Amino acid sequence: MKIYLNGQLVDKENAKVSVFDHGLLYGDGVFEGIRAYNGRVFRLDDHLQRLQKSAEAILLALPMPRKSIEAAVLDTLRANNLKDAYIRLLLTRGTGDLGLDMRKCKAGATLIIIADRIELYPEAYYEKGLDLIVSTIRQRRPDQLSPGVKSLNYLANVMARAEATRAGAQEAVLLSTDGYVTECSGDNIFFIHDGAIATPPVHIGLLEGVTRKVVMELCRDKLGTPAKERLFTPFELYRADEVFLTGSAAEIIPAVRLDGRTIGSGAAGPLTKRLIGLFREYAASPGSGTPI
Repeated sequence: MKIYLNGQLVDKENAKVSVFDHGLLYGDGVFEGIRAYNGRVFRLDDHLQRLQKSAEAILLALPMPRKSIEAAVLDTLRANNLKDAYIRLLLTRGTGDLGLDMRKCKAGATLIIIADRIELYPEAYYEKGLDLIVSTIRQRRPDQLSPGVKSLNYLANVMARAEATRAGAQEAVLLSTDGYVTECSGDNIFFIHDGAIATPPVHIGLLEGVTRKVVMELCRDKLGTPAKERLFTPFELYRADEVFLTGSAAEIIPAVRLDGRTIGSGAAGPLTKRLIGLFREYAASPGSGTPI
């Protein structure tokens, strides 16, 4: 495997960063998880725009123009002979010292691109669905470091997922400090009730997912039923007809239980199944991404 590291493609065994890199010391950096399907990188420009916005939010300058990062992503995929892949793009503050002062990171950002295959959930879960819990860990408030920044500091998400695992579930729902649903530890969330589709609004504090955006486009353009952004509590998930999660790694996947309560029929619902099919059809189409 070849890893892109600061302008060079290096063997996996030689892909190393300094122990003084602020990404390691403080989670000081941002990242993107990106998919490639059938020789195209899915919505690459959307991902790189979000990367740039996240970097700007933490006062981190991109080490090269976005077009050059795009070329580096494509070069990494070609070097690994991958047409279908999961791509992890990491941007850290770079090497500094043991202090917090970002001015000490004089060499500039560290850019890492890893391309590999991934199966986050076995295919069977796209039919039988996931078990969820409501996490005891609350989402960061928007007046703190915004959850819209895809930061390397993912400890709250990791702990929420660990809480789900201990409960025998696959994902955890994070609530705002006011008790409203925001997102899951690694995915955005939607629910369907009486034919209406809803998802939490961005302003409450959540990552504006690229797959979330595509699903909202599919709901509007293919189903003729726009997904409405609105506030809701776990009660509305309990009584929903269908619940599904979205993310670059998970794509679209149904959720069928929450806190031990069965959602809908207890299996993937008809609209969720249709959206999964529409998403996969779109992901395989020429217009979905950047050719490798």
